[in-house]
Amino acid sequence: MTLSPLLIYLLTLLVVPGCDKTMPAGAVTDNLANSWLALGDSYTIGESVKMNERFPSQTAVALQQKGIAVSDIKYLAQTGWTTNDLQDAIRGSALLGKYDIVSLLIGVNDQYQGLDTAGYRARFTQLLQKSIELAGGEVKHVFVLSIPDYGVTPFGGGSATVSKQIDWFNSINKQVSTAFKVNYTDITAISREAATDPALTAGDGLHPSGKQYQRWANLLEASIRSSIR
Repeated sequence: MTLSPLLIYLLTLLVVPGCDKTMPAGAVTDNLANSWLALGDSYTIGESVKMNERFPSQTAVALQQKGIAVSDIKYLAQTGWTTNDLQDAIRGSALLGKYDIVSLLIGVNDQYQGLDTAGYRARFTQLLQKSIELAGGEVKHVFVLSIPDYGVTPFGGGSATVSKQIDWFNSINKQVSTAFKVNYTDITAISREAATDPALTAGDGLHPSGKQYQRWANLLEASIRSSIR
């Protein structure tokens, strides 16, 4: 007797066991991985360092080692961007869906271009609200980083004025972040170690090196791991 293809298929369904969805320890599948939206400026895209030395990239590797996968990192950041520029970029981008991780580091160019702190407060608040929206309303999935102090770099020339103004802007972004109950990682103290450790500054004499970004990543990885599990 010849079995029809349809009968063969039905018999196969009866004898083939169900798919075992149990994953080995440490294994991760794409549908379990976390998506990351990295918003910011030159510090987010890692000006003057390799892509794998950017702080989001190094953080993702550290998370993977702890069993938390990041499927991909979408960067919306560019050297020289102020809060105004980032807002314009978000409006012009098709940011669809919910991101599991949203990081925000913005403000150094507001200070550098002499923009007022009151305007920064308003725009940073709007950007943070948008970040929370892009994280699906999950405030624990939003991670703000403080602005590093470029005043201590060769480019900054050890300017105490720059350092003081960076503190003004950071006091604002920290106050706003605290009010919205998002995660806040202070990396400014690490950036100031570049005053005595040249290895923390990239070859351009201005931006952080991969070594400094690794220090940021160590702090951020612990914050993310404790917030999204």
